[in-house]
Amino acid sequence: MELPQINVAIEELTFHLFQRPLHPELFNIYAKREIKTDKYEALIWVTGCTHVVSVFGPDMCLSEVVSGPGQMLPQRGLVERFHFRGPRSHKCTLSRGMSYMTDFQIEKMSSNLYRQSHIDLERFARNRGIFVNYPDMKVGNLEPFCYIDFEARQGELHIHSFSAYPDQVSMIKTQSLFELH
Repeated sequence: MELPQINVAIEELTFHLFQRPLHPELFNIYAKREIKTDKYEALIWVTGCTHVVSVFGPDMCLSEVVSGPGQMLPQRGLVERFHFRGPRSHKCTLSRGMSYMTDFQIEKMSSNLYRQSHIDLERFARNRGIFVNYPDMKVGNLEPFCYIDFEARQGELHIHSFSAYPDQVSMIKTQSLFELH
């Protein structure tokens, strides 16, 4: 499998929201989960220190994508796109019974806080979520990693992602809510 795109400037990463599913062949998927409830199904893919979350309701699909530069993505179904340049909130209510909101922030850290966050999130992931680290891509003694925590409720899916970039000693934290009405 190809090495993940880790050593990119955070400002070069792009957030996308699609009103459609995306084909897995577009991505290098390092870990994945499937969720099924009575109201929806969801796919969560760790694609390096980036991710794809697709939620399928009865009449539609929404896909959240965080991607690196050069990632080939379709234009069809694109609802929103922006770069990670500071904190941001976004809300979207769609007419077909699904709403979506996200908040994200970029946290610059000390090396010690970065290391401790890595230890804490890896430990937390033993009981829930998806944790992927990339020890072969260490910068000094800091490893890049991605942790996605999720909570599937009957009519909503909560996603918390933590993507850590050791070359910038920074972490992108996102919180997303997919809600079916």
